[in-house]
Amino acid sequence: MIKCEFENGNSASLRHAVVDCLILDDDKILLGRRNKKLLEQGKWSLAGGYVERDETLEEAAQREILEETGYEVSDLKLLRIIDNPDRPAEDRQNIAFVYTCRAGKKVGEADWESDEQKWFSLDSLPPKEEVAFDHFDILNSI
Repeated sequence: MIKCEFENGNSASLRHAVVDCLILDDDKILLGRRNKKLLEQGKWSLAGGYVERDETLEEAAQREILEETGYEVSDLKLLRIIDNPDRPAEDRQNIAFVYTCRAGKKVGEADWESDEQKWFSLDSLPPKEEVAFDHFDILNSI
């Protein structure tokens, strides 16, 4: 969590803002297998990550998708906000802005955060125990 000192001398622990992105192509969704250096290593996850200081939520979603998958996307739409302070398997508290989008052109390679990228049919997703965080629940909400 983020520790913040306010002008009046009070302090508070704040939560991180993150984006989670469902990248769709017809009846398929793109997932990445998390690198072994990361929390929830080896599990499948949505593309996403922290919102940086000087970007909007949509800019963060597009940046994270490009970094983690190499894809440009279109039709970015906010699906839901997850503000549960007890999201499973997290090492800090995050508020997730969950987006759906359509895969466009692949213009680069995935960064180090995922060891593998794979398109899954929406009716043939990996089992819950192989999916990171609460991403299985997010996948089942579409």
